[in-house]
Amino acid sequence: VPDYILVWEEGPSKKQHKARTNREKYEKKDSEHDKWRLNFLTQLQATGLLVEQHLVKSGKRSIHYVLLHAPWIVLCYYAEALRIKMPLQALPTQSSHGSTKLMRKLGIWNPLDEEVPDRPRDYYTCQFKGTKLSRFLGSNSPKTFFASTIRHQILSEILEKTSFGHERKGLFGIEHLLSEKVFKAAFPPHDGPFQIPPEGLAPEEMNQRQILYHYWAKWSKWMKYQPLHHVRRYFGEKIAFYFAWLGFYTAWLLPASLVGVVVFLVGCFTVSMDIPTQDICDIEQDRWMCPLCSDCPFWKLSSICKITKISRLFDNSGTVFFSVFMSLWAVTFLEYWKRRSARLAHLWDCYDYKDYEEQPRPKFVVMAPMTTRNLVTNLEEPFFPKKSYFQRAFMSASIIIAMVATIVLLLIAIILYRATVTILVSKSRNIFLLKWAPWIAGFTSAIMNLSFILLLAKIYVPVAYALTNWEMHKTQSKFEDSFVLKVFIFQFVNINSFLIYIAFFKGRFSGYPGNYRTFFGIQNENCINGSCFVDLAQEMLIIMVGRQIFISLLEIFIPKLQVWRHRKNLYAKQNKKKEEENSNSLGETNYELLKYEGLFEEYLEMVIQFGFITIFVVACPLAPLFTLLNNWIEIRLDAQKFVCQYRRPVAEKAQNIGIWFQILQVLTHLAVLSNALLIAFTSDFLQRTYYQYTHSYDLHGYINFTLAQAPKAFVLVSNHTCRYQAFREGSGKRSFTFWNLLAIRLAFIIIFEHVIFPVAWLINVLLPDVPESVKVKVKQEYFLAKQALADHEILFGTNKAKDQDIKRELEDQESLHPVQQAGAAGEELDLGTK
Repeated sequence: VPDYILVWEEGPSKKQHKARTNREKYEKKDSEHDKWRLNFLTQLQATGLLVEQHLVKSGKRSIHYVLLHAPWIVLCYYAEALRIKMPLQALPTQSSHGSTKLMRKLGIWNPLDEEVPDRPRDYYTCQFKGTKLSRFLGSNSPKTFFASTIRHQILSEILEKTSFGHERKGLFGIEHLLSEKVFKAAFPPHDGPFQIPPEGLAPEEMNQRQILYHYWAKWSKWMKYQPLHHVRRYFGEKIAFYFAWLGFYTAWLLPASLVGVVVFLVGCFTVSMDIPTQDICDIEQDRWMCPLCSDCPFWKLSSICKITKISRLFDNSGTVFFSVFMSLWAVTFLEYWKRRSARLAHLWDCYDYKDYEEQPRPKFVVMAPMTTRNLVTNLEEPFFPKKSYFQRAFMSASIIIAMVATIVLLLIAIILYRATVTILVSKSRNIFLLKWAPWIAGFTSAIMNLSFILLLAKIYVPVAYALTNWEMHKTQSKFEDSFVLKVFIFQFVNINSFLIYIAFFKGRFSGYPGNYRTFFGIQNENCINGSCFVDLAQEMLIIMVGRQIFISLLEIFIPKLQVWRHRKNLYAKQNKKKEEENSNSLGETNYELLKYEGLFEEYLEMVIQFGFITIFVVACPLAPLFTLLNNWIEIRLDAQKFVCQYRRPVAEKAQNIGIWFQILQVLTHLAVLSNALLIAFTSDFLQRTYYQYTHSYDLHGYINFTLAQAPKAFVLVSNHTCRYQAFREGSGKRSFTFWNLLAIRLAFIIIFEHVIFPVAWLINVLLPDVPESVKVKVKQEYFLAKQALADHEILFGTNKAKDQDIKRELEDQESLHPVQQAGAAGEELDLGTK
């Protein structure tokens, strides 16, 4: 089985066939690409890799497969240079689920648990030293000593740093060749097919990919624990941490969903008993209401009866409780995730993984104008001046601000559209249109907003990637963090800007009869008896649920369509001929799959979703339930993409979910403030409470309390008395009740935050980031690893003859490799924490 596969194609493309006048240009470019490809493959052979080529013909096209094999000596060199940790001693296999351990002790069957075959072992490990090879576990079996993921990491590092021309001109690395289409693809191969033959296979006969498909990616496994250790062994820690976080997040949505459903049901059962709602719907005591704009007609209060009932489903007595619950839920969720990620980092041997252990990006290594000495490793490293970096970062920030300004302009356009539609429909004499004017404007504007969100995201992401690449970040993790931050800021503003307008600005500046306020010459929108809460819930459901459905459908059909199209283009005429006797089915099978594009889209979707169910959840208690259902589907869709539809990615090291956790923390703090503001200013909870304690506890007369008399000047002009919703005097000035309620609202916000944040601080104190058991295990394993090494030397002796042979072999091969030996023969092992 090869360690890596490179692919390129030859033959007349459609573009070349049509552009005959530019034939010389294309021939010159193809000649240059052939030269680059030959130089690159020659340099790969010079590093010691074994290069094997296969040719497959499909119609008039020729598909070349380059199979790369890393010899034992090359693996030893690069494993030491990259400071890869290798096993010293195996540990007993333990269950990773606390609930499974508890239920087994109690003798209770756990329906979520399932025995997955070939569970990866846990080891004491330390950084690899070629001169100490005999002390590592399994060193007597060179073919199996380095796992496939380690071999892929080493090959990827070689490919990224191999030049094919002048390095200062950027002529190095497989990424550049892929961008120039010198190669069509570069990827490590899967272990084999994921399908299980019709005759079946015994669990011990399955390859790792078949195990993941049969015990994880199938839809029938939706109720089972994810085999995260198997995912980590096959895909690496970075992908495993994503699925661990997604599963943990989905599990925590269960209590939030239950509480949200209860709150919603309370609203359903109490809406018919709500006195203010009955007062609005009472036709016998109906009231004439003032026009909503200068040209709008008078209307009856009973016409908004249905909208008022709907608003009570979302804005009821359980609103405050649910907002407090979700704020504490978000804080507690993050605290428990920190503990969970610490346990996983310890189990997956990346607990002590540090930034300075990460290798610089190949582009940074070549393009950096100078070098400097690393104070941690004491080694010379490429360096990019901070002044130049800040200048580039400032330019990137300016472009981001311009893109955000574009979103604000689109928001203004949608606001003007809503106001225009509302006014036009309100002027209609049709009773049906008059009743549902706000809903018609809200629904159509929500569809427009969703369309803008999806369109702008497609435009901005490539721009953000190009800006981040231009900033010259040293490591891949810093590059990804900067890219993630740019896109998240844009997406957060893009998705939430209209929700923020509805929640906190709509209806605040509408004026009053005789003194209506306009925006760009158009009457500002108004909120009537909870209609803003209904608008917010409607907008949330359309954007959140509609976006989730749209993205889920894309994730189901687009990858299958892309695979079908790729295979159709690959074997267009179905008359495939092979010029060599040996079939290259492994290369072809993997090349048919889709390119792995990273975890950015998956994380972004989930974090935006987390913002929905925490920042604006008060307006829609059912949001956690919809999110839970979506995530159950999302786990299977993502699992199937990685196992069945994507080429195998190179395993990457990670200690946690990276910058996404800091973003979740920011969202949690915003959620506390947002919930307080929603209850204080958007909900009528405080108004009702104030009326209960100052006027009538049973809320009789509450609607009359919230309605002001039309100003005398307006009555004289219109010759019609009417009411409008506001706390104003007859002259139009703010009443004393308004200022009392404003003080109560501000006090509530302060109290709300001073209740949540101290509780959050207390939770943080009671739940330390790293469990004490993990700290003890880290210290214990460090001691046991040293003891095991000492016992190995005392009881069995050090195989010095073998070590000396390996040292001489490494020195003999040194001229073939660009990597220098990382340590001398007499150096002590650099022990890790496991």
